[in-house]
Amino acid sequence: MIVVANIPAKETKTMTAAAALVECLKREDITKVFCVPGESYLPVLDALYDEPAMEVISARHEGGASFMAEGYAKSALKPGVVMATRGVGAGNLTIGVHTAYQDSTPMLVFLGQVHSKVKGREAFQEVELDQFFKPIAKWAVEVRDPERMPEIVQKAIRIAQTGRPGPVVISLPEDVLPVEAEMHFGPTLKKPTPAPASDEVKAVQEILSAAKHPLIIAGGGVKSSQAEQELIQFAEKYSIPVVAAFRRHDSFPHQHPLYVGHLGLGLAKDIRKTVDEADLIIGLGTRFSENTTQDYSIITNDKKLIHIDIDFDTIGKIYVPEIGIVADVKEALKALESMELTSSWEEWAKEKRAVYEAVSELSVTDTDYINKKIIAVLDKKLPNDALITNDAGNFAGWLHSFYSFREKHTYVGPTSGAMGYGMPAAVGAKLAFPDKVVVSLSGDGGFMMTAQEIETAVRYDIPIISLVFNNNSYGTIRMHQEMHYPEKVIATDLGKVKFADFAKSVGANGYSVDTAEAFEKALEDALASKKTSVIEIIIDKEQISVGATIAQLRANKK
Repeated sequence: MIVVANIPAKETKTMTAAAALVECLKREDITKVFCVPGESYLPVLDALYDEPAMEVISARHEGGASFMAEGYAKSALKPGVVMATRGVGAGNLTIGVHTAYQDSTPMLVFLGQVHSKVKGREAFQEVELDQFFKPIAKWAVEVRDPERMPEIVQKAIRIAQTGRPGPVVISLPEDVLPVEAEMHFGPTLKKPTPAPASDEVKAVQEILSAAKHPLIIAGGGVKSSQAEQELIQFAEKYSIPVVAAFRRHDSFPHQHPLYVGHLGLGLAKDIRKTVDEADLIIGLGTRFSENTTQDYSIITNDKKLIHIDIDFDTIGKIYVPEIGIVADVKEALKALESMELTSSWEEWAKEKRAVYEAVSELSVTDTDYINKKIIAVLDKKLPNDALITNDAGNFAGWLHSFYSFREKHTYVGPTSGAMGYGMPAAVGAKLAFPDKVVVSLSGDGGFMMTAQEIETAVRYDIPIISLVFNNNSYGTIRMHQEMHYPEKVIATDLGKVKFADFAKSVGANGYSVDTAEAFEKALEDALASKKTSVIEIIIDKEQISVGATIAQLRANKK
């Protein structure tokens, strides 16, 4: 285990700008850096070599490195750090920055930049990096003065983690990095945790006391503030049912009698009805994304809204609340437990729990499609604290609908819907939780976008288990084709790839299965081996989604 030394809160040292950057990370107990190396930031790599507290993970592609950093940050609840070179490396890792932005994930992105003397001449690989990333970052900046490196990096660390978390991008001209100067380091970050005012608590009590069918939507703010236990206590005290926002499954345990569903793609009609019948929505740490709100349709004018979020700009951005409270979710829930309310919602909660149990029933029969059987095996065989990551794609619908997330820190997924995310994110998550079983789920289309990172996992002995649902198709887009232009199939069929053979070629375990029984055996073997493993699951593209086959979609258009 890496141990970070006890470092003074304030200090002045003479060192290079590159070494000062690394010193800032060390002071914040940041010990993992993901990258693809580049000549434009060689001084930083050299400083990392000299710092035993830091571990550098060199990926095969900057997109994979950025997903690793994002998955690590979601799991470790500290900034993920990713580095790349100039415009070409920066362009490749943009997908991870966008994911961190939409998913509210703290990330520090350090990008080598051309020499200051040649800027503006369209120098080799030159891009105005701070302008390029400005729309998808909380802050994008270029360091022009070596002695300001600690100031800018420490500010970036603060911005990435406070308010609504997100990515910060720092451009590093190559001539700035090797310059030695007197560096002034400020205190390390202590994240603010604002609490509601007493009159805000009273206002919530007043609104809630008049509700007949209140419903909590638990978003990413529950996880980032580590408020999972406080949410359980709050929901139990007042008997209020809870739904998870899109891909925030582990914000509330699914076996709990107050858990009533997940708001996401392919939402079951009966769970949608739960939201429709609610007369009060309590949004906790959620930005009410398009997928959570079912195309911004679920919070209608007849419902009251209480919105609690640490970010001022998030409140009222989509829906105007009766009361909006800028607060840390954990502190808000602690304060709200002081409300003097007599719960009258037990029957409402029981009724909606029964609805959830009916639509998420995981018992399988011979007639069930293999994807559901795979989820049943995972639910049975994996330990309760196993961590699941997933890629974008229809295969994830079975995970979202049927897998039971029982503990916190057991799910990492892209609310941005990025393909290629699941497996490299699992690498990052495994580094955050080395003692946990970490399993990624991908389709064949998404897996091939970052498949090279299996070699990275092998090289660093990071034993993830990667499931690849292979139907030789971009299945989600094929589904939409059939819905809108039935039988006019174009650009969605893919060639055959032997993923088990690919895994073996880079030193991983490789399995190919086409039955639930064979999958269970392969999973048991992968778990026992404690090696990086890929299990390819051969599936039929006809069962295009949880709720429909291709034939059914075509029939619906006739």
